[in-house]
Amino acid sequence: MHEYTSTARVWGLTCPGFPEEVSRARRWTRDILRGSPLAEDAELIVSELSANAILHTASGQRSGSFHLALAVSSQVVALSVTDDGGTGTVPKAEHADRDATHGRGLGMVSLIAHRVVIHDSQAGHTVTAELFTSAQLGGHRC
Repeated sequence: MHEYTSTARVWGLTCPGFPEEVSRARRWTRDILRGSPLAEDAELIVSELSANAILHTASGQRSGSFHLALAVSSQVVALSVTDDGGTGTVPKAEHADRDATHGRGLGMVSLIAHRVVIHDSQAGHTVTAELFTSAQLGGHRC
């Protein structure tokens, strides 16, 4: 496809690192994807990734923030959350113990999304979850 005839659309939102901003991120995602069969899965993923940014990185500290990007094409919905970093570890899906009170979120995102990619840099982490519009493209449908 020629770059000037692409039908992909991209939105971005930067939120302060306050817990109440997670609901704003969900609402923003739901509004953009209104009518899409992937809207509920996308909303859940954005909620989890936004909460992780606030709880586990410098995004949740004073003057911290996180950035959301949402790209929609006829083949895929891609959701990215970029945090402010500040931790010595990279986000990863874990297999938490049955009685654990945390550690399941990114694993849940990995089960819902068809593909999850994590980029780490000194400036922060970006977690991108992709939901394919057709099961034939790979992964699974929820």
